[in-house]
Amino acid sequence: MISDESDTALSAVRTPALELALEQSHEVKAKVEEIADTLADTNRGVEEKIAAGATTISARSALKDNQAHEAKVVECAADLSDVTETLAHGISDLRETVDQLTQAQAALVTTQAALAAAHAAVDDAEHRALHDDATGLPNRTLFDDRAAHAIALAERHGWSVAIMFIDLDDFKAINDTHGHGAGDAALNAVAERLTECSREQDSVCRAGGDEFLFLLVDAGDDAQITRVARRIVACVSAPFDHANTQLRIVPSIGVAVYPRDGVTVSELVANADSAMYRAKSGEGNVEMFSAPLDR
Repeated sequence: MISDESDTALSAVRTPALELALEQSHEVKAKVEEIADTLADTNRGVEEKIAAGATTISARSALKDNQAHEAKVVECAADLSDVTETLAHGISDLRETVDQLTQAQAALVTTQAALAAAHAAVDDAEHRALHDDATGLPNRTLFDDRAAHAIALAERHGWSVAIMFIDLDDFKAINDTHGHGAGDAALNAVAERLTECSREQDSVCRAGGDEFLFLLVDAGDDAQITRVARRIVACVSAPFDHANTQLRIVPSIGVAVYPRDGVTVSELVANADSAMYRAKSGEGNVEMFSAPLDR
């Protein structure tokens, strides 16, 4: 028996053998209908003779008719045998075709799975190339690209853009006292909190070690920027738990604003870094870049 799925495939694919079998079957059908009509005519003739009062019917005539009918029946039987043989070949061809289609479908599924895996590998490689392994934050390459895009928009729309350089005070002490596991936990806690403080259009980056960059798009005036920076200090400074111990880390933040403090990403980052070193004079300080003091 051919399965339902195979039947569907058989109906959708016709081989030359099946086309021939179909043509032959039509010819046999016509011959069978012709025999049936002839037999019906013969029967009517006999019935008419009987109705007319004939008491005898020519045996020779009846024999002749029977022989003619028998010859046509034999001919039809031979034709039907040919149709059956042709059909058998056609079904065999179709089964082979169905097998090939099944193999092709399996190969397609395998290929699609391989393509999906390849796409996933490419996506993973691209993500790794643009993100920090330890925290999952964008790396400096991605941050610089986003910052350059933000500056282009700011130039077009008259916005200000702020870049904050964030350094974690006494980070080395956490590593030395509680181990590098605690240091990694601190970096991840800071990354999560900086992300929570950012808007969709902003961006956060781990610049390396215990240093982070924060891109504030359409930043507003200095008072607005300072409020955001102090909120970041408060958020990052909140204690976090690690290995049944509460740890606390405090950031210092230096800020440079486009276009006043620089018109390129590298200028703004350098000036924010300079302001950050001035901020480290106390705990949790925020300092805006000031050219006369910082240069």
